[in-house]
Amino acid sequence: MQKQSLFYFLMFNLFVSGFALAQEKETEKEEGHTNQNKFRQLYDEFATPNVYRNAAGAPGYKYYQNRADYDMDIVLDDKNTKLYGFETITYTNNSPDDLEYLWVQLDQNIRQKDSPASKKNGSGFAPVTTPSGFVNSHMTEGFDGGFNIESVTHDGQALSHTINYTMMRINLAEPLESGDSFEFSIKWNYNINDHVNDGGRSGYEFFPEDGNRAYVIAQFFPRMAVYNDKEGWQNYQFWGSGEFALPFGDYEVNITVPADHILDATGELQNRKEVFSDQMLKRFEKAKSSYNEPVVIVTEEEAIEAEKGFSEQSKTWEFKAKNVRDFGFATSRKFIWDMMAVKVGDKDVMAVSLYPKEGNPLWEDWSTRAVASTLKTYSNFTFKYPYHKAISVHAKSQGMEYPMICWNYGRPNPDGTITDRAKYGMVSVIIHEVGHNFFPMIVNSDERQWGWMDEGLNTFMQYLSEQEFAKEYPEILESNNGTLDKYPSRRGEPSKIVNYMKGNQDYISPIMTNPEQVYQLGNNAYGKPATALNILRETIMGHELFDYSFKTFAQRWMFKHPTPEDFFRTMEDASAVELDWFWRGWFYTTDYVDIGVKDVKSYVLTNTPTEEGKALLARYGITNPAENERTKDAVYLLDTSSEEAEKIDLSGDPLKNAPKLNQYLMDNFSQAEINAMEMPNYVYEVTFNKPGGLVMPIIVKFTYADGSTEMKRYPVQVWRKNDQSVTKAILSEKQITEILVDPKLETADVDTSNNVWPRSEDEKSEFDKFKENN
Repeated sequence: MQKQSLFYFLMFNLFVSGFALAQEKETEKEEGHTNQNKFRQLYDEFATPNVYRNAAGAPGYKYYQNRADYDMDIVLDDKNTKLYGFETITYTNNSPDDLEYLWVQLDQNIRQKDSPASKKNGSGFAPVTTPSGFVNSHMTEGFDGGFNIESVTHDGQALSHTINYTMMRINLAEPLESGDSFEFSIKWNYNINDHVNDGGRSGYEFFPEDGNRAYVIAQFFPRMAVYNDKEGWQNYQFWGSGEFALPFGDYEVNITVPADHILDATGELQNRKEVFSDQMLKRFEKAKSSYNEPVVIVTEEEAIEAEKGFSEQSKTWEFKAKNVRDFGFATSRKFIWDMMAVKVGDKDVMAVSLYPKEGNPLWEDWSTRAVASTLKTYSNFTFKYPYHKAISVHAKSQGMEYPMICWNYGRPNPDGTITDRAKYGMVSVIIHEVGHNFFPMIVNSDERQWGWMDEGLNTFMQYLSEQEFAKEYPEILESNNGTLDKYPSRRGEPSKIVNYMKGNQDYISPIMTNPEQVYQLGNNAYGKPATALNILRETIMGHELFDYSFKTFAQRWMFKHPTPEDFFRTMEDASAVELDWFWRGWFYTTDYVDIGVKDVKSYVLTNTPTEEGKALLARYGITNPAENERTKDAVYLLDTSSEEAEKIDLSGDPLKNAPKLNQYLMDNFSQAEINAMEMPNYVYEVTFNKPGGLVMPIIVKFTYADGSTEMKRYPVQVWRKNDQSVTKAILSEKQITEILVDPKLETADVDTSNNVWPRSEDEKSEFDKFKENN
């Protein structure tokens, strides 16, 4: 297909322009079309910009955030699986408001025996179940793991407080004025859960073969809630799905564990010489300059030997962390420990892995390499990783993140063989959880309200990082079934979200829904937003505009608290791409993409009035076109499949029956100009329809009789006047034999059977069949 030439412009603007708009409106009215205004601006949905968050999506000139600094002493009782803690919190009120009280999060209270979260779902009987499943669900009392708050004090005196499920209100004797700080202390303990059998984001795994436990510990201390300009106190209760909203601060944490344990945590280890052996120190120094191969700090043989002893002595590991929003740690005598340096910008960061022997040989091969690669890719797309290390900890059935540390699943078979599912699952979850250091540990969104802002942005970045990882380590593509062409990402590609988007609408929620209220959290908060951003980058904006805007957002909001509106506004502000239609459709609705080829007509041009042409002119009072000054030289398009077309000679070029058009050209253009025009051999009118609710660009592949092909993209604005169908006039030097919409599956189109022309008349799409059965 050739580009639309000056000839096209002249031909169709000779007289049709005077009637085009009116005809379009008449057609919409006759066919029942309505403009659903998919392109209206999001002013009604967005909050009004203010001094705290401006209209560009950046922090305003009076933006503020409060601060919480922690000084903690923690003791882990391995024999009784119990944790004891004492903390002093210094809370600084940087807001313009005087605070009458403070709110503290008690997330472990979700594990109380009588926790409301345990009763939030329906609990009917499954028609078939295992004995253990039936007993655990219906016959046991359940695990009691809530916080036991021993004391809350200020200056050594009891401090009034009120516990409401997972929130504790600190009742101040007088308001905490703007600019002031308040220091108070909490003493507590709780029973640590078996996360393998009882679930949860942290806890321990018990290994009956050797009697040891591996601990991954988080949400282990009462944590300050966020106070901000959007909601005041973010004290939405913790029900299990919506994760965490937390302020930044500095941490000093002393953790006491059995002396034969290996431990790592958020922050910088302060007493390495006291807790490391001389051999470990030498290996650590070597690791600091090893950029290609991990250096083992604690070997598998040493870990196996440590499993045999259960020290009665204890050891305290001391950590300091600057400007983090949370704290986590992992400890066990079973841990193998390796590290490798990775260059991020002009500084070195340590990529670290902790894992029991049950993780090998998979973990020693891939974990630390995945950590290092992730830090590089994320840093390239956002900002340079600011912390000194990133740790991946092996934990069965886990995938969870905290500043500088995360736990990840992925285990070989007992005989040491590794399935593709285990290998790619492990690498992917490590990339994902390490990536969470950027979203939300640094770009600190409110996970309790907007799960997609950390999970969706991070899953999108995970997709990019997985592909980059395969480029850096192509051997990862060697699967048990041969060599893969690319990394098998589970989410991110448009085709991976199609089944969800075309599913039963009764069980789908918009992305902009609180995590507790959605039916399929994985698809809603991870898969769909990641796919949307991938489409935005690949199909709507292009790499250059998208990458610049995405990086702008990340750098504007690093170590701050962004909202969804801040993200949406920044992406438009930094790119000059109007995207309200995209955010509305993909994030605020459950609409799906379905664009097809409705009809294709071919034409010849003639000066003889056609029935259709005369009917159109008659609407405007022109009953004798040959005698009307405006229409006496009119050019009519004659459908080659109509009965009228049978009366004229259709052989030769489509202009032969329009001599007045040829005369117009001769009278108004030089021969050289005429020779430069692209004279069409074929004239087509293609109508695209949109059974789906989402507007998207129309991406078309044309195939010609000589076997050649051409791609054509029509911008999304093509739907702005008619939300159901759009017709495009096409002039071509070659005969079109096939038209295919979305040939590379870029848009998550749920029904591709209507994407192709010509289409078999008796063909019924799988989507048609699906809709009939649901």
